[in-house]
Amino acid sequence: MSTANDTVHGRIEQARVELTPTQLIAGLGLAVALGFALLFVQEPTMHDAMHNFRHAAGVTCH
Repeated sequence: MSTANDTVHGRIEQARVELTPTQLIAGLGLAVALGFALLFVQEPTMHDAMHNFRHAAGVTCH
């Protein structure tokens, strides 16, 4: 990725060009499933496991 395209808007545009509709739907479905689990599963061990998974996947949350 070039430095001129290293913004949120640039990343969205790059994803719009490079990803197929099936990949977009799969990614959105995964994000919704993870979000649901983090919001509604209140068991501390499950929450910690999902939190650690997000960090392992490279998602910065704090």
